Amino acid sequence: MNDGMGATDPSAVAAKKKLSEQFFKKGVRIALFSGVTYGLYSAFLTFGMTKGVWSDWYGPNTAGLSTFAIAYLLGALGGAVNDICSAIWAMINAAIKGKFGDFIRCLNTAPGRMMILAALAGGPVASTAYVVGLQMAGSIVTPITALCPAIGAILGRILFKQKISKRVTIGIIICVIASFLIGSTSIGNDAPDGMFLGLCIAFFAALGWGFEGCIAGYGTSMIDSEIGITIRQATSGLANLFILVPIFGKMSGSVKLSFALAGQAFTSGPAMIWFALSGLCAFVSFMTWYKGNSMCGAALGMACNATYSFWGPFFCWIILGIFGGIDGWSLPPIAWISAILMMLGILVIAMNPMDLFRKKEVN
Repeated sequence: MNDGMGATDPSAVAAKKKLSEQFFKKGVRIALFSGVTYGLYSAFLTFGMTKGVWSDWYGPNTAGLSTFAIAYLLGALGGAVNDICSAIWAMINAAIKGKFGDFIRCLNTAPGRMMILAALAGGPVASTAYVVGLQMAGSIVTPITALCPAIGAILGRILFKQKISKRVTIGIIICVIASFLIGSTSIGNDAPDGMFLGLCIAFFAALGWGFEGCIAGYGTSMIDSEIGITIRQATSGLANLFILVPIFGKMSGSVKLSFALAGQAFTSGPAMIWFALSGLCAFVSFMTWYKGNSMCGAALGMACNATYSFWGPFFCWIILGIFGGIDGWSLPPIAWISAILMMLGILVIAMNPMDLFRKKEVN
């Protein structure tokens, strides 16, 4: 407040500072919650792909499917089913809040088209690679996909000539070391078949999401984040279901096979219960990530969201290993240590960790 003579009311400044701090802290909590829900999405999605008709496809007899179809066609189909469910949740949310009309109108705008482009990078490419990686190597791929902030920083340098500071370089190095430690678990004789390939495929997910982050940052700065998420999830689900799945179906021998499997997947009640949950968690995760970014800054929001590198393996262990009684979901100590190290590296990329312990001066 100004008293008319250039003086500032200290109480008004203090009140404004308090409100800003509360807003910032709330943004951090929301961004952290996005990491938790992303971990739940990973676990529910993977669990759904063990139920109903999926148990036949991945079972001993494989329902007559080829090795290629099992590895890639089913992975793409799982991502498509999840993203369609997520898009439905997003549209329901938009309709309840009276934003569905805005969603339709934004589709043919510049930021809307940018969100569609981002979704094509993060959906058919990254989401499918993530699901395939999960099926081949288990939850250990989750910290690998959390390399996306480091990849985003590198792509920002290449595409937009953004400078990479010494701190960001250190953070990238930490992330790379963590990924190598995780990868070392796939080298021993006791490593499951396909784990190394699964980790390599997961890296493409990190690459796709890193590229998506570079593009989506522009789009979400100009439109409502909830509308942006609805565009993103709808584009990703439709592109997966009607572009990528048929392509893999053709590569498996027949496009008709992809649509036949999709029909069975969407009508498998025991599995769809879990896909509905995974879609809900995916929608909430992306929505809270974008909202948290707008409140505490994209850099810190990105670091908070990337805590899914821990929550993903954790919830997969709880839901699939303990609740589901499925073997193979426990992780060696080095994987847990590497996941935490990855989180530290991402935090260093996003901000100077010492800033968390410094008291901000009142201007």
